[in-house]
Amino acid sequence: MEFIPSDIDKYCLDHTTPENDLLSKLNRETHAKVLQSRMLSGHLQGRFLAMLSQMIQPGLILEIGTYTGYSALCLAEGLTEKGKIITIDVNEELEDFVRNFFQQSSLDQKIDFRVGNALEIIPTLTEPIDLVFIDADKLNYHRYYDIVFDKVRPGGYIIADNVLWSGKVSNPAAKDKDTLAIRTFNDMVQNDTRVENILLPIRDGLLVLRKK
Repeated sequence: MEFIPSDIDKYCLDHTTPENDLLSKLNRETHAKVLQSRMLSGHLQGRFLAMLSQMIQPGLILEIGTYTGYSALCLAEGLTEKGKIITIDVNEELEDFVRNFFQQSSLDQKIDFRVGNALEIIPTLTEPIDLVFIDADKLNYHRYYDIVFDKVRPGGYIIADNVLWSGKVSNPAAKDKDTLAIRTFNDMVQNDTRVENILLPIRDGLLVLRKK
């Protein structure tokens, strides 16, 4: 996921608002105690997600893929006064870890954390969604997109993470299942006339799209 020189990356971080104390603690403990810590959104991407949320001021956010809760806490910063974020993850083993950090946050009452299969939970949601963040298993990205699309209000946003997949999407020789799935997803969004989209090389790639 190293797409820019380390000195430029450090310069960007040095000129980005710092993480708050809770996010910094969550960052450290994720790297120390949880497998696959590279899945964490982290400082730079976290501040970007928080700023997007603050610009959009969503009343309802849906996050597909909680991991340890870092991105949920960042996205929650932009919620309206009565807004909420529903964040879904299938990993029961991380539930206590995640809930502990959510409970330490002043935003805890705005976070609806659900453990289960997102493909089963999402169809039960009835409120219009302002912002969706997709950051779960790559093979199902197109399915998540399809089942949330009609639930997103016109003018609402969908953000998909890891859409550069460590740079493998642009390598024709890369043909593993995850790479093919991400490549297909990116092409699908690019050809979807119902949205406007931009792919940003932030961390492992963020695809930001607005529903027309």
